[in-house]
Amino acid sequence: MKTLITALIFMFVGVQTFEAQTLLNQTLVHDGNNREYAIYIPASYDGSQAVPLLFNFHGGGGNIVDYMSSVDMRPIADTANFILVYPQAVPDPGNGGATSWMHKAPTTFDDVPFVEAMIDAIAAAYMIDNNKVYVCGYSLGGEFTYELACSLNNRIAAAGAVARTMQGETFNNCALQHPTGVLTILGTADGISDYNGITFNGIQYYISAAETHEYWATANNCDADPTMSTVPNTNTSDGSTVERYTWTDASGCTYVEHLKVINGGHDWPGVFGNMDIDASQEIWSFVSRYNLSGLIGCATNSIENTVSLEDEVRVFPNPFKDEMAIESSFQGTQNYAIYSILGEHILTGSIQSGSTNINLSDIPDGLYILKVRDQSLKVVKRK
Repeated sequence: MKTLITALIFMFVGVQTFEAQTLLNQTLVHDGNNREYAIYIPASYDGSQAVPLLFNFHGGGGNIVDYMSSVDMRPIADTANFILVYPQAVPDPGNGGATSWMHKAPTTFDDVPFVEAMIDAIAAAYMIDNNKVYVCGYSLGGEFTYELACSLNNRIAAAGAVARTMQGETFNNCALQHPTGVLTILGTADGISDYNGITFNGIQYYISAAETHEYWATANNCDADPTMSTVPNTNTSDGSTVERYTWTDASGCTYVEHLKVINGGHDWPGVFGNMDIDASQEIWSFVSRYNLSGLIGCATNSIENTVSLEDEVRVFPNPFKDEMAIESSFQGTQNYAIYSILGEHILTGSIQSGSTNINLSDIPDGLYILKVRDQSLKVVKRK
């Protein structure tokens, strides 16, 4: 649910010219809470042109000061000329009061509107390129980046997640509106965020790294099989090595990348753990290649191609509960097929010109692909 910003408190108001790097501690009163974030303005910013915006979310129980002292991306912002934001999570009563982005269920708390409020507030005070808003994070903050890439997809161009696979609930309810670049940096020996996911009592709380990448590759209509290259083992004393996997679409454009840290733990490589790569540099190098239209300079992309199907086939409601209607302007009978996001065939049938109702009460909630005439449309089933 969207919530209203009841007050905005800024240290500076209006058009500004910065002659030196500036780190501001900001407060935004949102949903009845005083929310804090640190915003870094590089010296190169002068307010004359729009610049990208990158959010970096700390892990569970973390805070801005400690996180910035270790994962400091300000030098990159200076060089690349983007505005950098470190938001602060609030205590989660369901988790002993630890500061958390994804509060434990049952809860109605939702930080996604807070992030959107920050984007709006920052865009009102600074020259932001709204087509180049990026998110990244560590551990629980990395988990939150997947949620933002899904639930705030109309505002987020690309995401980078470190030391976390995708939460099961996020996986089941994600629906993209545009091609979305996703980078993951995961350790195979991570004792906190299991590389193979976490399932308990039949509930899949976190999907595996393989499922995470398969989801994003499929959602971006990339090839199922990635290409792999070995990252040079420049530091032989850290006990780990790195493999780079990339998934590309039919045009050869990369939308998913995974840095697999073999024997790596719950780390931010380049700061602690593996030292063959610099996670901060890798994230910026990846996300900065995308805008809300997808990979910058990519001639075509598969998600945009699905929009053409919407000109001739409309699904409503979407999301649906038990039954959806397919309204078609095609002449005659057309076959359709429904697949899970992992490519499992669910149902085949036919539709006529006009409206056809389909009962899908027997399938689990989640994201599905409707295919008609070799074109695809994403549909979501929710309770």
